[in-house]
Amino acid sequence: MDYSPLNQLPQDTLHQIFSHLTLREIIIAKCVCKCLNSTLSSPSFLHLISTQQPPLSLLSLRPSHRSHHHNNTTNTSNALHVFDTMLNYWFRFPLSFLPFRSHFPITSSHGLLYLWAEGPTNSVGSNLSNKTLIVCNPLTRQFKLLPQLGSAWCKHGSVLVGSPNQVLVLTELAAIYFSVSTTSNNWLKFSSNLPSKPRSPILISDTILALCDVGSPWRSQWKLFRSTVKDLQFSQQWVRLEKHEWGDIFDILKRPRLLGGKNDKVLMIGGLKSSFSLHSTCSTILILRLDLESLEWEEAGRMPPEMFRYFQDSSKFKVFGGGSRVCFSGKRVGRLALWEENECGKGEWRWIGGIPGNSDGLYRGFVFEARLNAVP
Repeated sequence: MDYSPLNQLPQDTLHQIFSHLTLREIIIAKCVCKCLNSTLSSPSFLHLISTQQPPLSLLSLRPSHRSHHHNNTTNTSNALHVFDTMLNYWFRFPLSFLPFRSHFPITSSHGLLYLWAEGPTNSVGSNLSNKTLIVCNPLTRQFKLLPQLGSAWCKHGSVLVGSPNQVLVLTELAAIYFSVSTTSNNWLKFSSNLPSKPRSPILISDTILALCDVGSPWRSQWKLFRSTVKDLQFSQQWVRLEKHEWGDIFDILKRPRLLGGKNDKVLMIGGLKSSFSLHSTCSTILILRLDLESLEWEEAGRMPPEMFRYFQDSSKFKVFGGGSRVCFSGKRVGRLALWEENECGKGEWRWIGGIPGNSDGLYRGFVFEARLNAVP
């Protein structure tokens, strides 16, 4: 690039030329050389494209729980591995700009990536049990530390993020909330009072939804609970969502999970039981969709038999994604199964191979909507 004719052009001219590219093409161009990376990361260029570039929706992998909880001395996640479903290609965003011994991507929202971090790289003998939530934009290499938390929140809490810089960490007994709009730069703590440990909680706009097991030690009975960030201030803040018309909706799925769908709808995914017996086998994996306004369920998709047979032989499977995409991983499957809803509203199934890194096959992840103009 140093000897390229492009290097002789004024920066404003370069900005105008590259502003006609899509975000996907801009990200690729930033990888060509340091000069282009600097030019396409400048505040003036980001301001120029801030109103004309839609976010790029990517599937991102989380590090395994094993490395998360047992590796305290090395950084096990120096990059965010993402998959572009349009290009059918894996690539990575380096995270080496973060000054921590270890950091673990957990979720994202509005172009920002949230990670648990511990042990600053320039600190010797620091207390590694202290965990910190950090938020960053891996495209612009900007980051910010949120107020410090104890390791118990990292181990037992589910991190939910909504609008930019709105973070909720939820457990069975308590919840903590942080927002830049609050008067104090501290976490607000509330009692949770859920009937059991929340399963796959999600945050949609200002609404929190979680599955809880209200059954016995011998038989699970899942129910859907709802609250809002505002209602967390009150002792009886959780409401059970149910309608007579739902019937046995929670009993037909084995180990259901929740994901946020398109247009503020809720996806519930689980194995479709072949009977109501205690140890019933599953005939397929079902995706149901709930409209929060009408409180009506509909079937969004079910895994094809030729794909499900790989998961039928697996002892367990994991689900991640959101919006119009749901990914499935399973032990000994060796690849990801993807359900994707197209623009016409039709769901399509396919395999994703070439997964980077080493794992037991139970990959976890989230949707990362890459944006160059997202500021931590």
